[in-house]
Amino acid sequence: MSAPPPATASEPLLLDVEGMKCGGCVRAVEQRLLQSEGVRQASVNLLTRTAWVDLEPRTDGPDGVAVDPLPALLGSLEGLGFQARLRSQALEPASQRHRRQADQWWRHWRQLLVALLLLLVSGLGHLAEAGQLPWRGPWQLLGSPWFHALVATLALAVPGRPSLVRGVRSALAGVPGMDTLVGLGVASAYLSSLVGWLWPASGWPCYFNEPVMLLGFVLTGRFLEERARYRTGRAIEELSALQPDHALLLLGDGPPRQVRVGGLRPGDRLRLLPGDRVPVDGVVLEGRSSVDASSLTGEPLPSSVGPGSELAAGLLNLDGSLVLEVQRSGAESAIARIVHLVERAQARKAPIQGLADRIAGRFTLVVLALAVATLLFWWLWGSHHWPAVLLTAPVAGHGSHGHGAAASPTTPFSLGLQLAIAVLVVACPCALGLATPTAITVGSGLAARSGLLFRGGDAIETASRLEAVLFDKTGTLTLGRPLVTAVRVVGASAGGPAEAAQAERLVQLAASLEQHSRHPLAHAVLQQAQAQRLPLLPVAEALTLPGEGVQGLVEGSGLVQVGGLAWLARSGVAVDADLEVLQRDLEADGASLLAVASEGRLLGLLAVEDQPRADAAATLARLRQQGLRLGLLSGDRRASVEGLGHRLGLRPEELAWELRPEQKLERLLLARRQGAVAMVGDGVNDAPALAAADLGIAVGTGTQIAQESAALVVLGEGLDGIVRALEIARRTMAKVRQNLAWAFGYNLIVLPIAAGVLLPGFGLRLSPELAALLMAFSSITVVGNALLLQGSPSDRSA
Repeated sequence: MSAPPPATASEPLLLDVEGMKCGGCVRAVEQRLLQSEGVRQASVNLLTRTAWVDLEPRTDGPDGVAVDPLPALLGSLEGLGFQARLRSQALEPASQRHRRQADQWWRHWRQLLVALLLLLVSGLGHLAEAGQLPWRGPWQLLGSPWFHALVATLALAVPGRPSLVRGVRSALAGVPGMDTLVGLGVASAYLSSLVGWLWPASGWPCYFNEPVMLLGFVLTGRFLEERARYRTGRAIEELSALQPDHALLLLGDGPPRQVRVGGLRPGDRLRLLPGDRVPVDGVVLEGRSSVDASSLTGEPLPSSVGPGSELAAGLLNLDGSLVLEVQRSGAESAIARIVHLVERAQARKAPIQGLADRIAGRFTLVVLALAVATLLFWWLWGSHHWPAVLLTAPVAGHGSHGHGAAASPTTPFSLGLQLAIAVLVVACPCALGLATPTAITVGSGLAARSGLLFRGGDAIETASRLEAVLFDKTGTLTLGRPLVTAVRVVGASAGGPAEAAQAERLVQLAASLEQHSRHPLAHAVLQQAQAQRLPLLPVAEALTLPGEGVQGLVEGSGLVQVGGLAWLARSGVAVDADLEVLQRDLEADGASLLAVASEGRLLGLLAVEDQPRADAAATLARLRQQGLRLGLLSGDRRASVEGLGHRLGLRPEELAWELRPEQKLERLLLARRQGAVAMVGDGVNDAPALAAADLGIAVGTGTQIAQESAALVVLGEGLDGIVRALEIARRTMAKVRQNLAWAFGYNLIVLPIAAGVLLPGFGLRLSPELAALLMAFSSITVVGNALLLQGSPSDRSA
């Protein structure tokens, strides 16, 4: 038997899906994606009309080439009537984006103009029919039945055709949605009017104005909804706008030439003038200036940069001219990665949306059944049992059949048909489908503008219900830029030249090994070696042991180990008991200790001290005020951890020290038994805990693996973003619950009214036109409520 083909990792896909109008469409697209081969997870967002698809690892086909699942996915969705395409990872140029937006707005405005024209013609026809027009002559033709029939036919054939076609296609595919309901309502009113006009003896109702007004109100509502949708998605537009279209390219000794940013490659040299935004990720070669990162990270204060400083795309150069060397461009730039992350976050739904989607998926079928039941009930029984319901409003129309927009039913069938149409039109699965994604989109965009990147609606929901936050120490609560504060050589005479030489040798050996580590303490040792101008020695077989230290074969010194004293002792290195006193002295002020050994013999100790972040104590205090439990999990020695905990106001029972990565994981799992837990970290050692926590939080200075393991990334140097992120998450989920309550409550109230529940006792019924207005209003209300997130006082202060 042959071995299975090798599997390769697959990047999740982000698809743009056209044609989705309601929660039923979302459910249909999601189910079709999940039924496709190779799809592990799928999440569809109605607001942004995107689908996030997580794939199984790819396997090679018979010819040895990895099978691409994308064509099959796109073809499957096309079979349902939804056009889909892969979202480009490259940032769209501003000029192209503006052209696309202009085209979209022109289509929306054209739709609105058509809708208003339909309403105007229908209203004028109604006035002409009632003899209320001030004009005479040809204008009276506006009230003739054939003119109303012509207008209704044109309305269905031109502006109403897309909705009718989509409704038929979705119904034939077995997934009826909003267009199906609207199409049935409009078509029923039109066909009944046509029969009543051409065959008066049938007694069928004839109101051609009704389908015209229905389409006018529906199109107007969709325009207003699209307008609100655009406002919810402005966060991505604002982030994309941070990257300019053009840059000044330096070519030899000649003057800089303006080129498109998309054509830049790593190694190119650019001129950055005061007031320019950094076009790509680069490193400063010449010049000094200050840069403003507030639009990217939310940090209000500018920072100074000079030769060697790395700049991310989107930063604003304030007061100096700089020469940059391009490091990353296009889809690899920092701003492009942030935009891509926000787009994915908005596509991934919150778990609370699951109930709404399950209901929305079956909602259309329930509404169709209710409409049929309403028609049969009032036609065959209700109007005979309560004959007064046929006299609840004056008759208005053409002749005896009633063509007016406010026409009242005169027969049991016309009453049942009008109420059934109202049921079809007033039902709004759009509100159910938009309830969660509108709030999630606004909330994640609001967070992104503050330098807080949630990975999805699931992360926002988890952040809103946290009960504990655990922190790593180095690089998280501290700056992550420690310095060597003391060097102690074992067995050397104090103050002699020999001790100085041995101390330099100690730093040189440690730095040679630590160049293969990304731990913040390693950076401190390398900085010390650079300051003393000590060359690094060749190292072979370097090995990093998370939570312990690093070891390798250093030229001229054999096996060298750098790490904690306890680890060296377990490795067979002889550790004198007197060193414990020295260790306590060095760690008394919160310093961390690195021991250096060569060939099993202890050479000396390095004391490395890291300062706490300026806002660490205030952040912990604010989290505690919110009722959250706190904790510090560190691999450092007890004295160092206790010293930092005391400075930051942490209680002794909230501190844990000398923990290996697996021990951090055990502590975290233990804390999860008491509620949802967040883990804040930035290093390689933190990745397992970040992945295992209910919410992994990586600070912006953290390593790439930590950020990939985290559900929330806090850009910038401060920790106060954690507090802002949790506040945004709680406000966002409050809006989600409000929207869901409105969406469910609206349908529970208006559907019975549309079906005629209040007609016998109160004489109240919903006309199809009013039903269309309510349907549009329900969707706009959901989107508008989510937009209130952007105007809260706490957000403006942030």
